[in-house]
Amino acid sequence: MQYSKKVMELFTKPKNVGEIKNADGIGEVGNPSCGDMMSIYIKVGKATTGKNKGKEILKDIKFKTYGCAAAIATSSMITEMAKGKTLEDAEKLSRNDIAEELGGLPPIKMHCSNLAADGLKAAIENYRKNKAKKK
Repeated sequence: MQYSKKVMELFTKPKNVGEIKNADGIGEVGNPSCGDMMSIYIKVGKATTGKNKGKEILKDIKFKTYGCAAAIATSSMITEMAKGKTLEDAEKLSRNDIAEELGGLPPIKMHCSNLAADGLKAAIENYRKNKAKKK
């Protein structure tokens, strides 16, 4: 199985690894058939400048993943792609967007990019549920 240079780079030196203490939202997803497990942690804040001024954006995002090279690389890539985006724009990130940014994934590993996109969506959904409870 051949991975792109970008996949190998993010597997060996992933970005945004870890947990956010008091995260605003946490998304936990997994694939029982391959054993991959991902947790995505987000911190939300208001944009203070630019076209998104006043909108909720992802101020910080981190992940913890147990899985193969593709699972770790896709987790890292989704955090890089989503950081600074509005929640609405972050939710639009798809498995194909992630795979494309990584220079492609072998077909048998595309489910990893699904997990990463689903993990981010789950974290945003968790944030919204937590926010609604506080009202």
